[in-house]
Amino acid sequence: MTRVGLWALVALTALYLVLPVFVVIPTSFSDSAFLEFPPKDWSLRWYENFFTDLTWLDSALASVRIAVLVTLASLVLGTAAALGVVRGRYPLRALVSGLVMAPVLVPYVIIGLAVYATFLDLGLTETTLGFVLVHTALAVPYVVITVSSALMSFDRRLEQAAMSLGSGPVTTFARVTLPLIAPSLASGAVFAFVTSFDEVVTSVFLSGPDLTTLPVQMWSGVRVQIDPTVAAVSSMLLLLTLSLFAAAGLARLIRRRKS
Repeated sequence: MTRVGLWALVALTALYLVLPVFVVIPTSFSDSAFLEFPPKDWSLRWYENFFTDLTWLDSALASVRIAVLVTLASLVLGTAAALGVVRGRYPLRALVSGLVMAPVLVPYVIIGLAVYATFLDLGLTETTLGFVLVHTALAVPYVVITVSSALMSFDRRLEQAAMSLGSGPVTTFARVTLPLIAPSLASGAVFAFVTSFDEVVTSVFLSGPDLTTLPVQMWSGVRVQIDPTVAAVSSMLLLLTLSLFAAAGLARLIRRRKS
């Protein structure tokens, strides 16, 4: 009975946290020129507006481009950092680990303000490179966490066996280590992509007429004018995020069953 009550409590808590998020879905199908729930009339006009308005499309494409570059950079840097944190034997390793995780702990508004003050002099505001640098710093800790957990449970005797048969360190990592930690890399890639794609606080400081990301455009759609297109975009982003995490979870499940 206690177990059933615990599961019931977990389910109610999950519903309490998640249900308000799904309110945006029926709102996105409203025909009203304002955000309205529940909708009186149903329409796809705001989805059509997203795909026909170049302002929305340009910001969405910019976010995708930045997120893909951030994901690739985060996987390389995060994997290297995880190897150093888990397997490194050097002084002040705890301090290095803390520095790697610092972007998660520092409020994003402080990071955004510091980055804006620095990038303004370097001419990196409103540039893809500027966004990639900032978002990569924010995404790397999530890759480090997922890859580190895989490396901690990794059987290093497999690597030792490969090297005893003449395989070099790079070949051993590519053919033995990398395939075994691939599910964690996939999870880290999802976290990195979502972190970049959904980031709004630091993006507000870097955005401008020349380059605006989708979250900043959505923020403007709520703050400057009440644009119901925001509800349509939010619904699509919610579906995208759930799909990415579901795919990552399914990949890990299939990997475990095969092993």
